[in-house]
Amino acid sequence: MSTLLIPVAPLSRTKSRLRDCFPKELLKDLTIAMFKDLVKKVQNVECFDCKIIYCHNEEILDLAEEFGLIGIKEELTRPRKSFDLVINDLNNIAIKDYDAVSTIFTFLDVILISENNLMEISNLMKLNQLVVCPAIHSAGISIFGRNPPDILPTHFSNTNIPSFVALLKDAQSRNLKISIYDSFKASWDVDIPQDLYLSYMYLEIFNLTNTETYKFLKKNLKSTIIKKNNNNRVFEIKKKKNNF
Repeated sequence: MSTLLIPVAPLSRTKSRLRDCFPKELLKDLTIAMFKDLVKKVQNVECFDCKIIYCHNEEILDLAEEFGLIGIKEELTRPRKSFDLVINDLNNIAIKDYDAVSTIFTFLDVILISENNLMEISNLMKLNQLVVCPAIHSAGISIFGRNPPDILPTHFSNTNIPSFVALLKDAQSRNLKISIYDSFKASWDVDIPQDLYLSYMYLEIFNLTNTETYKFLKKNLKSTIIKKNNNNRVFEIKKKKNNF
């Protein structure tokens, strides 16, 4: 069985890198908006036998079930588990309880990802042992699949090497059959403050203004970014006078 897995961090510590932009309550609202947008897409994709949401918060789990997905509650521990261990726990649940023969992980902050992206990755999983899409800025990972699910570990918690590079090196050392999925939409994620402003623009460019995330950003972003010294890689944040 092919299983889509979506881990969602506890709402109390969601998107901590964006705390300079929004207070905790608004970060929670942003997370829920992104989650609703993602599960609406996932709901329409029929290439997965199971679609599982893994989160500690009942609010997220209730929404998952409302959209016809399986919600599994994450039991929090002290000290907190590393992200690799959380991924491994969910992966093992998929194998043991849902007979997963391949698993694909994605995350709620890939706000531009499309149904077509998910279907293409599902098709690539039939031909490869690892399918991975790098995050566009950080050499992190926006979506990845393993066939079988336990063929190699993840490397999100590597303190020295970006997770995409570490995973790829490990897979190459094992002589696995690998496909790197090259897609701007699937690669884009929301991680740092400037991503919020660029996301607002991209959602408009790709005609995604009916999404919950776009509506949230339109209502709550009180500033914008402009190029600094005519440099496309350096931005400064300025108070917004009008819409972008």
